[in-house]
Amino acid sequence: MKNITIINGPNLNLLGKREPHIYGKQAFVDYFDHLKRIFPSIQLDYFQSNIEGHIIDKLHKVGFSTKAIILNAGAYTHTSLAIADAIASINSPVIEVHISNVFSREAIRHTSLIAANCKGSVSGFGMQSYEMALHYIVNHIKE
Repeated sequence: MKNITIINGPNLNLLGKREPHIYGKQAFVDYFDHLKRIFPSIQLDYFQSNIEGHIIDKLHKVGFSTKAIILNAGAYTHTSLAIADAIASINSPVIEVHISNVFSREAIRHTSLIAANCKGSVSGFGMQSYEMALHYIVNHIKE
């Protein structure tokens, strides 16, 4: 099986510290270890950047070779046509993920500029949103 790449955007390096009432108290690196334990037959790769261009570069780099991409673009979800265009330009399917329920937050977070170019979206289930996306990929996306 090809690998699956998880890409996290701005401020998600602060998970576990940042607004724990919204994002929880667990660091993503700890949760990533959990994902690797429950999906032992999948090669999971992880990348995080606070810089829009680095996220685009990573999408370009893996978007023709990885089975699928799970992308939590953070606030770039609501502002970046460039990331939306990068998703449209690659072959690997992308699942949009959000830890919080973006629809219960500020109105600006109700619009996703990337969603139209993604296979689907998972939002509001905490860190488990990533696991839900992985289950979908494993069960529904063929290599």
